[in-house]
Amino acid sequence: MAASLSFATLFAAFPSSSNPSPRRLHSWNSTRSAGTVSATMNQKTDTPSWVKVAEGHGGLHKVCVSSVHGSEAEIYLFGACVTSWKPSNGKDLLFVRPDAVFDGKKPISGGIPHCFPQFGPGVLQQHGFARNMEWSLLDSDNNGGEPVVTLELKDGLYSRSMWDFGFQALYKVKLSAKGLSTALTIKNTDKKPFSFTTALHTYFRASISGVSVKGLKGCKTLNKDPDPVNPVESTEERDVVTFPGFVDCVYLDAPDELQLENGLGDTITIRNTNWPDAVLWNPHKQMEASYRDFVCVENAQIGKVQLESGKSWVAEQHISSS
Repeated sequence: MAASLSFATLFAAFPSSSNPSPRRLHSWNSTRSAGTVSATMNQKTDTPSWVKVAEGHGGLHKVCVSSVHGSEAEIYLFGACVTSWKPSNGKDLLFVRPDAVFDGKKPISGGIPHCFPQFGPGVLQQHGFARNMEWSLLDSDNNGGEPVVTLELKDGLYSRSMWDFGFQALYKVKLSAKGLSTALTIKNTDKKPFSFTTALHTYFRASISGVSVKGLKGCKTLNKDPDPVNPVESTEERDVVTFPGFVDCVYLDAPDELQLENGLGDTITIRNTNWPDAVLWNPHKQMEASYRDFVCVENAQIGKVQLESGKSWVAEQHISSS
């Protein structure tokens, strides 16, 4: 069914429940228009207590997820952007920039934005269009007190105006006591092959003077300092990478595990499957208001993935704190 609903009506359609048994949410999708919400559900079900749809900044819709361990996460449907992740100790380990805009027109600057089907500059808009589109809340489940939500994005008029291919993107987010796991699946639903690059542009909360990243020694690097247009090829020789100034560097064939010391007393382990590359970024004084408070450690697919009709590509990221 389809209807124009106020937020009060919307929440009534999704009552919270104290029953912890696994339930499903089927294709909840929303678009904003003149203060109303158009909602579509394939099947009317109660929202389980561990996942709630709420109004976030700028009237955008967000999915609030909590586990029995006390950990929490927030995911905006606009861009499928995880803007908050708090392990069971209550500390938010992600960072949203103070200049972030929540207007449904510009991508959300912070958290874990998507870069698809293009990472960085190119023929499309910067970092592609997936972070600038409304995703659907497709499904929800609970495994032993650890909630899992799945968001979906499909091609439409907006995406095809820039990139004329049929696709389905599924983004599964799982919350545990000390960790947050994501799985991104890209499926070619077109009759012709396409290619893409992609990344998760993760912003971690940090004190930049104390930040270090371990695990990149020996990687081939493409260093965009001082010239982003003509990166310098080299090899990382440091055991520990620090951030004394501007850093924008691609690491090719990166290992499947990195360790981030965020300078705030947290050690964050970043594991991945099928994300072949990594990117480190801090803008330094180009963002005077906030550069001291975050660092980006990104899992990326820098080389083009060629995807035939009907085929899928999957990559996973697992971040945990200690």
